[in-house]
Amino acid sequence: VRDGRTYSAVPRAGRKSRLNMKELVEYIAKAIASHPEDVKVTEEEEDGQIYIRLEVHEDDKGKVIGRQGRVAQAMRVLVRVAAVKEDTRANLEIV
Repeated sequence: VRDGRTYSAVPRAGRKSRLNMKELVEYIAKAIASHPEDVKVTEEEEDGQIYIRLEVHEDDKGKVIGRQGRVAQAMRVLVRVAAVKEDTRANLEIV
């Protein structure tokens, strides 16, 4: 809040009404990966569920999964939250 007005980091005209789950996973994975050019995300819909498949460079698998799977679990939680907002179910598979 400055001068009695609230400012946002993203201008109103540029905001998306909903975030694509595939783009969300890709953004997070590329930010973590040492080889962001090798990050590949595919999305399939089957029986009312969305299956998101994340493929990364062999050297980046440990980073994307994280210690005791914490990073992978956090990404799965974000995908599920985004899916609930779209009134669907989603699963994230890391290969």
